[in-house]
Amino acid sequence: MKENIGINFLEKNKLMRSPDEVTAFENALASVADRPHNEDLPDLHLILDDRCEQPEVMFGLIHFLESFDVSAQIQAFVTVIPQLMLVASEWTRILHDRILNDDDACRLYRDILHSLNSEEPSFVRQLLEESASYNLSKREPKLELAR
Repeated sequence: MKENIGINFLEKNKLMRSPDEVTAFENALASVADRPHNEDLPDLHLILDDRCEQPEVMFGLIHFLESFDVSAQIQAFVTVIPQLMLVASEWTRILHDRILNDDDACRLYRDILHSLNSEEPSFVRQLLEESASYNLSKREPKLELAR
């Protein structure tokens, strides 16, 4: 895989401990956003870090991740969850909740998790799949009433 300088700058400055790091992070994110590539999604997810001192700036990365095709974004997210949870459990929860709040994304998330769990069972993915299924089951009766 080709090295991405923008992603390297994001990684180097992701803790945003100084105004210079914040500026470098924002500039790198803008540069990466100018040329988005689905193959960068796993690495972009792994930029998230709970030690970041400027979470409102890190939300820019969340919004950028959500600008990708939902299927590609969710597939990348599910792939890196085991790694992501080690350094970014709070950001993992935020992404999980945001996916659950969108019916179409939630269904896709459940289906991707189910497929991965069928191929290679994982306790964490099983819990996430059950969470997505439960979330959808709570809403589906309401959706029926709305029709």
